[in-house]
Amino acid sequence: MKRREFLEKVGYGAAGFVAAPLAQESKEKTQTPPKRRRYKIEVEVFEGPKSRCHKVGDKFVFPQDRGKMCTWLLSTLDPVVTALASGGTLPWMYEGTPYEKVIDPDGITTEFVRCPDPTDAGIVVKITRTLIS
Repeated sequence: MKRREFLEKVGYGAAGFVAAPLAQESKEKTQTPPKRRRYKIEVEVFEGPKSRCHKVGDKFVFPQDRGKMCTWLLSTLDPVVTALASGGTLPWMYEGTPYEKVIDPDGITTEFVRCPDPTDAGIVVKITRTLIS
């Protein structure tokens, strides 16, 4: 049952008055959404001791290489990678440290994440987001 028919049956005499503005609003909202940007996400072990799982210089492509990453690292990456893959950035910059970021919405953006492994095997990874299209 259409909205107008429903309103007439339940006794709203102004069904035409109510439905007309809604129809106009829906026409206005049918604009084409902006094209979603696509990114390549790469993860590189940036610093830390040789751990049980990874060593400095190891590189992974996200999400294709998820099965190659330690579960501690993977759980840490998930929210950050989700934000980056959606076009977002995290607000902190770490200026003056080795973890200083690059934020370029039309190119390459970097982020750093420390693995929460409670042993002395904790590592820091550099996440690089590159705009594909």
